[in-house]
Amino acid sequence: MRTPLIVASLVATTALVVGGVALAQSSGASPAHRYGSTFTVVEHAKTDTTTDTGAKGDSVGDILTFANPVFGHANRHRVGSDNGSCLRTVKGKAYECSWTTKLDGGSLVVEGPFYDTRDSKLAIIGGTGRYQAARGQMLLHARNAKGSSYDFTFHVTR
Repeated sequence: MRTPLIVASLVATTALVVGGVALAQSSGASPAHRYGSTFTVVEHAKTDTTTDTGAKGDSVGDILTFANPVFGHANRHRVGSDNGSCLRTVKGKAYECSWTTKLDGGSLVVEGPFYDTRDSKLAIIGGTGRYQAARGQMLLHARNAKGSSYDFTFHVTR
C-alpha cells in the first residue's frame, strides 16, 4: 500500500521540478536579470575626515571616517547617504574599508580595499530591505583627481 503512494509522490515531485526548470528556461531571462541587478550611484565626499593615530602624517593605522550624501547615476538628485570607516593599511596606497550605503528601500553593506590611485572592488556582504541577503561586488571609481566624487557601481546578486 505504501509503495504506490511513494511512487506517486516521486512522480509528482519530478514533474514539478522538470516543469519549473522548463519555465525558467523558456522565460528567456538571463540569470543576472532573475537574480540581481547593476546600478550606479555617486558619492559626494564632503565629510571625509582622517584621524592621525600613529606617526605624524599619512601612516599605517590612520582612520578615515565619513557620512556623505549619495546621488543618482546622473548626479542630479540625492537618493541616499553612506556611513563608514577605513583603516590605512599601506601608507600612500591603500585602506581597508567597511560602509553602508542607504538607498530608498534598503541599504547595502560593503567591505574591502580602497586604493588611493586606482579603482577598487569591494565585496557586498549584505543588506536590508530590498537588498536583504544581497551579495556581489561594488566597483568604486574616482570621478575626479581631487577625490571629492566617486561612482559606486553595485553588481548585486543573491
